[in-house]
Amino acid sequence: MIEAHNLHAGYGERSIVKGVSLRLAPGETVALLGPNGCGKTTLLKTLCAIHPAQDGTLKVDDHDLATLSAPERARRIAYVPQQHRLVFAYSVIDVVMMGRLAGRGLIARPGPADFAAAQAVLARIGLQKLAACSYAELSGGQRQQVLIARALAQDAPYLLLDEPASSLDYGNQLRLLELLAQLRDDGRGVLFTTHHPDHAFVVASRVVMMQEGAFIAEGIPAQCMHRDLLARLYSLPADKLEQAAQAQRWTTARVS
Repeated sequence: MIEAHNLHAGYGERSIVKGVSLRLAPGETVALLGPNGCGKTTLLKTLCAIHPAQDGTLKVDDHDLATLSAPERARRIAYVPQQHRLVFAYSVIDVVMMGRLAGRGLIARPGPADFAAAQAVLARIGLQKLAACSYAELSGGQRQQVLIARALAQDAPYLLLDEPASSLDYGNQLRLLELLAQLRDDGRGVLFTTHHPDHAFVVASRVVMMQEGAFIAEGIPAQCMHRDLLARLYSLPADKLEQAAQAQRWTTARVS
């Protein structure tokens, strides 16, 4: 389990994440909603030690995250960023292989089983035909899918995804939600940020709402995803939110 208690994080003396507490258990999918700039990305980066915490406690499977080496953290937590640029012209299979080797240290070398596992992950995402292509030449949506494949290749029990659907077309968004449900059913703990409330309805076991660096609500989607609370979260008049919901026909059907 990932456990954060009274966690503070920010930049210099500026605090962005302000005393939040969160648990992510195996076999659950948690959706983190909130407006731009509220601290979602900073929180995710702090939960996987990319960004240091200013205060509070942060543990993964009862280990203090700050005391773990980078390979030890990679064996426990995989992270998918919003955007990613590579300096060198790596192929898609090379990028996915980075996830496969992340938990082994800098001098690790892949073997036949690693290549087979990376190919299997690409097939699961539907990108096997792009394995030899340059990552730099892919579309934004394809790059996002490759980063998800890289995280899956890491085979960590906890997966943190920052707006994983942001660059995906409608069909790939639906396939992503199916994948998140499968990972949940496989026993993975999944935390993802989203600007799509309907995605939380479809796949989340639990919803957390964040505003100005703090959590304002947490619970199952049926408890949190109602008009008044969403209007408060996004600083919208309730009637405008109702009109948007009717226009988009937000669904409460869940991926089983």
